[in-house]
Amino acid sequence: MIEVLEQTQGSTSEAVSESIPVGATLTEAKPRLRTFFTVPASAMLALGVHLAISTSQPARETHLYSLFLGVVLSFALAGLAVLPFWPPLRQWMARVFPIVAAAVLLLSGWELITVRLHLLPLPYFPGPAGVLHSLISDRKLLFDSTWHSLILLMGGYLLGVTIALVTGVCIGWFARARYWGMPLLKVVGPIPATAWIPLAMVLSPSAVLSAVGVIALAVWFPVTMLTASGISNTRASYLDVARTLGASQRYLIFRVAIPAAMPSIFIGLFMGLGASFLTLVVAETVGVRSGLGWYVSWAQGWAEYGKVYAALVIMAAFFSTIMTLLFKLRDRVLVWQKGTIKW
Repeated sequence: MIEVLEQTQGSTSEAVSESIPVGATLTEAKPRLRTFFTVPASAMLALGVHLAISTSQPARETHLYSLFLGVVLSFALAGLAVLPFWPPLRQWMARVFPIVAAAVLLLSGWELITVRLHLLPLPYFPGPAGVLHSLISDRKLLFDSTWHSLILLMGGYLLGVTIALVTGVCIGWFARARYWGMPLLKVVGPIPATAWIPLAMVLSPSAVLSAVGVIALAVWFPVTMLTASGISNTRASYLDVARTLGASQRYLIFRVAIPAAMPSIFIGLFMGLGASFLTLVVAETVGVRSGLGWYVSWAQGWAEYGKVYAALVIMAAFFSTIMTLLFKLRDRVLVWQKGTIKW
């Protein structure tokens, strides 16, 4: 039996070694030289396409978009110039340049489809030059809308997380709280938070408070459910060892159960964050007179679809930044998982 296992392991290792190129590792491979020329080549191609079809576009939009592509090309060429003297920059460029090049080529294809070939009807699908012009010309209102959305999102998210952590720990640890809390979760939780917007607008004294409450409700269900699941699934051996050493119930909750449940809690935090994004946009289009959701509804009412897409670009950057910060927090809190669980 042992000889069979050794033969199996040997054949597996030989197969793995044959599938990996010589000089490469499982974590990273040496970047090829052409990787560093992807962004300059794609930027020059996009600039050439834009200049070839720019006669059918307004002069202001053409100038801004040409300037944008020129800045991308200039930074890429400057990076190539200092590439041999800056190893960290070389690693960063090898990792980021293919994605940036794909994005620039996507912009070029977008411009060809909308401006040149007219496969998508105007004004519903403007070209990238029109979106960039709307983004620059209406930057003050976009910044104000982003700021108000951040206040609403953080207010509702932090309120929902605070309440959810308390209820989740109580439901997961105390049998009486689980008896009364689980039916409430099963009845109220599956209802979409946006369905409570009409009731929240009636009960709340202001539209801002109603939006914060609805966002908190959207966050509350997934964080509570996964926190309770993580607390209740704490290994009994951990609790037995702590009790043997004389740990109190408070110590068991805050120093044993909650740390053991942190992976499950962070899954709930990510799910709640995604639900808060959706609820934020819907709540702003209904009652709030500011924010990115309100801006999209307002621009659509005036058929300013360039501004609609500009707001969508801001939303993508805004939401992805917050998600990245939560990932960084997860990496710092759960640093003990690295090496045992592949993220």
